This record gives sequence, C-alpha cells and structure tokens, in this order.
Amino acid sequence: MSDVEEPVNEPLLEVRDLHVEFHTRDGVVKAVNGVDYSVNAGETLAVLGESGSGKSVTAQAVMGILDMPPGHIPRGEIVFRGRDMLRMSGEERRRIRGAQLAMIFQDALSSLNPVLSVGFQLGEMFRVHQGLSRKDSRARAIELMDRVRIPAARERVGDFPHQFSGGMRQRIMIAMALALEPDLIIADEPTTALDVTVQAQVMELLAELQREYNMGLILITHDLGVVADVADKIAVMYAGRIVETAPVHELYKRPAHPYTRGLLDSIPRLDHKGKELYAIKGLPPNLLRIPPGCPFHPRCPRARDVCVAEDPPLLRVTDPDTPPGEPEAELPGRRSACHFWRETIRDE
Repeated sequence: MSDVEEPVNEPLLEVRDLHVEFHTRDGVVKAVNGVDYSVNAGETLAVLGESGSGKSVTAQAVMGILDMPPGHIPRGEIVFRGRDMLRMSGEERRRIRGAQLAMIFQDALSSLNPVLSVGFQLGEMFRVHQGLSRKDSRARAIELMDRVRIPAARERVGDFPHQFSGGMRQRIMIAMALALEPDLIIADEPTTALDVTVQAQVMELLAELQREYNMGLILITHDLGVVADVADKIAVMYAGRIVETAPVHELYKRPAHPYTRGLLDSIPRLDHKGKELYAIKGLPPNLLRIPPGCPFHPRCPRARDVCVAEDPPLLRVTDPDTPPGEPEAELPGRRSACHFWRETIRDE
C-alpha cells in the first residue's frame, strides 16, 4: 500500500464527467457519456450493465490502457488520490499502474503469456518495480500463490498457464494484481466462464483480500447475482452512462430505474420455478446512433413522450413513502436517470 495518508472523506478514486469516443470509418462511437463515480478505501463499487454499456471502457480509461487512437477522451477527470491522472505524463501513470492501481482482466488464459511460467510472470512485478533478484522474486511469487490458495504453490510455480484450471488461472491473475499491494483494484468480469461454485470461491477470496488490505475495489460485471454479498454500492450503466446508483441492498430492494428493475427481474429465482424467465425486450442502442431522449426509451415499458424528447439527468432519489405534507427525505447515495423513478421505486 502507498504510505500517503488518505485525506478524511476524500475518495480514493473519483471519475468526473468522463467521455470516451472511438473514431471509426463509420463515425464516432460514443462509448462513455459523462460517467461519474467514486470509490473510497476499503469500499467495493460494483459497475453493472449489459455488454457494450461502457463498463470496461471506463475501467480502461482509468487504467490508462485505451488504444489512442482510435480511442479519445474529449473531456472528464480521473482523480486518483487527489491528482487528475489525465494530466499526468505517461511515465507517471506507468509508475502508478501495478504499484497503486491494478486490474484483473476477465480472460485469464489470454491475459497470461502461454510460453512463460506463472512464477516468472508473477515475479516480473517484483523485478521491474522493486528490483528484486530472480531468486527473491520467485520466492515472492510462491508467497502470492499461497496467499490466493493455489495448492502446492512451491511445486507448481514453474508450471505454465495451460496447466491450471480456469479457477486457478483466475487466482493467479488476482495474485498478480495484489503483488505490489495496490490501493485500488479493478476486477473486470473476474468470474466469466467459471462454474457457479468456483465463481463463489473467487468472489469470496476477492472480498477477503479487499478487507485484509483495505483496498478500494471496482467490480465490473453483468451479473447482479455475483455482487449481492460483496458490494457496498452499485452503479448501473446503460449506453455509456450511469442510469442508477444506490447502496447494494437498497437497489435490490427498491430499484429506481426501469432498466435496473428489468435486470433484477431477469435473475432466475427458486420461487419462480416453472415460470417463463423475464427478458428485457429489444437490444441496447448502437453507440454510433444513440437515440434522442432517454437511451433506454425504445425498450422501456414506462416510456412516454417526455422520454423520447428529454434525456433525464441523474436525479436525486427521495423517499416516496414520506407522509403527505412533509418534505421528502433524500435517500443517501441514490440517484436515477429516469423521469418516472417514483413510479418505478414503488413497483412491487
């Protein structure tokens, strides 16, 4: 962990009005459209949404690993420990990556070099950033493999990625992210292609390590079921923007955006056995041609004329059960980009 003390109440990471575009032969793809979120030390933020919603592109912008060009950040701020990383030099950002800010990628097999042993790849973090010898870096790699519960780490440190199961490869990716004890880890779909039991083990491990090191954790996923027990708060993304934010249990209990409600309704439930599984109608918009008004209106069961004409900002959500005549109390951490969030939050 960094020795720099965190100022009281200052977020570890704060993304402000971030826009990301990709300039292609067909036009400008507006992949991220004004995203705002923050993460504190020791806090877990889950970023949810369908494929193409902008979750991973936002994370890549934070990490500074977007391909430039065709990627372009026309405006926004990415403030890490009080400094805007978009104003840093490439060398400054490289020093932060790994040491203070790390990422776990979703496809461990393609993220690991197939011709190098996992011990060599883990040890490289210590050789490059800390100048350790090959012998010492190998010893640290074994410690990391033990830490993420890879059996027989000393015997397996010389094995290659293809010799490990999917779950074990994902643990190696977690170990690689943890190597230099960063302040913040971004986990991009860390349980993709793993069976349910292994998913639970990986998520439990991440949560345990996050608590132990007091790291900030951004968990990117399309699966609401994965984050229920590990996240503190959730940001739901659609068409490159955040459409709802809420503390995790509040969002599950009373979603305030029709898209979030649709995601929740599409989760298989034991008490719905034998019933047809709900699916949100239609497809996400083409980011080359985002529709006017609310981007979700072509798929929304509540859509009205105002939804077609006006794109709602991220509005403060207040308590709809406030007694008549009393001012509505704001619900902490709750925002919704929906003209009719009151109707949505009251739905059962």
